[in-house]
Amino acid sequence: MVKKVESLKDIKVTAKEEKTEARKSNRDKLGRAYATGKRKDAVARVWLKPGKGNITVNSKNIDEYFARPVLKMVINQPFEVTNRENEFDVVCTVSGGGLSGQAGAIKHGISKALNEYEPELRAALKKAGFLTRDDRVVERKKYGLAKARRSYQFSKR
Repeated sequence: MVKKVESLKDIKVTAKEEKTEARKSNRDKLGRAYATGKRKDAVARVWLKPGKGNITVNSKNIDEYFARPVLKMVINQPFEVTNRENEFDVVCTVSGGGLSGQAGAIKHGISKALNEYEPELRAALKKAGFLTRDDRVVERKKYGLAKARRSYQFSKR
């Protein structure tokens, strides 16, 4: 039964009356959630499944792949924000970019996969800014300049 809408007030009333469906979790046959994360030139494919908190990057343990503790901290941020530490195993493949960009791509992928696995976590992840892709990339070098903005040294004589 469709109501006839004649004014803006009618739109507000019908919008309140309609019950929005709760978003369903999106998992494959094995119970995993998949997402792709990106940062700079790095692209990470992330699979998330319930487990003990093991993170595997390109078939290596996170401690072997990322030596710096700051990068490990960046990767674990989505779990800390959502209070899900040591509840999920993460398997990811990452390519392109450097270690910092790859860590950012994995963080983005984990956040998106958590959102797919448990849609009710979306508010916390969104508020922390983890679902938004950081689109900053290196500025290109310009003709006649030493770098993107740096010019060559000026010599008066």
